[in-house]
Amino acid sequence: MLDADFFRRWMAATAASVDREADRLTALDSPIGDADHGSNLQRGFAAVTAVLDKEAPAAPGSVLTLAGRQLISTVGGASGPLYGTLLRRTGKALGDAAEVSAEQLAEALRAGVEAVMRLGGAAPGDKTMIDALVPAVEALDEGFGAARAAAGRGAEATIPLQARKGRASYLGERSIGHQDPGATSSALLIAALAEADGA
Repeated sequence: MLDADFFRRWMAATAASVDREADRLTALDSPIGDADHGSNLQRGFAAVTAVLDKEAPAAPGSVLTLAGRQLISTVGGASGPLYGTLLRRTGKALGDAAEVSAEQLAEALRAGVEAVMRLGGAAPGDKTMIDALVPAVEALDEGFGAARAAAGRGAEATIPLQARKGRASYLGERSIGHQDPGATSSALLIAALAEADGA
């Protein structure tokens, strides 16, 4: 079973990973976005770890709901609302239970991803964070390690795609050949989930 400490570890691991990869995320964002994806997420997840240290929610759902709220209030551009919605909706689906199973997390994360798809209007193949998140959620039944691998493959699979949503879609065919920064940061989020579990 997964408790609040596990979810705090997940957010801390995500913050550390985003910190390490911020320059790469921004480099990916430069040709097809606003060149601020890394710095925006870095600021957002630093704020998440700070607020979780201060408030220390006792339930897994509360950890994610608070993290999502913090991202929405501190991250500019599309990333804040999208990541914030993902975590808040996942947290809401988990409810107030003190512990949740991996299966319950997979189901809640599926609800979070669906909420992001509704908010952004994106589907798999549109060259967005959805391209990493959907395969990750589908692989969660096999474990966190399988989800991490699926998310990584999903992010890499955005390279030959033409963007159909978000800032990159304005570039049309020029978006082809670039890995999507949102899919890449989503893969970091899922990799941090595996790291928190020791997978």
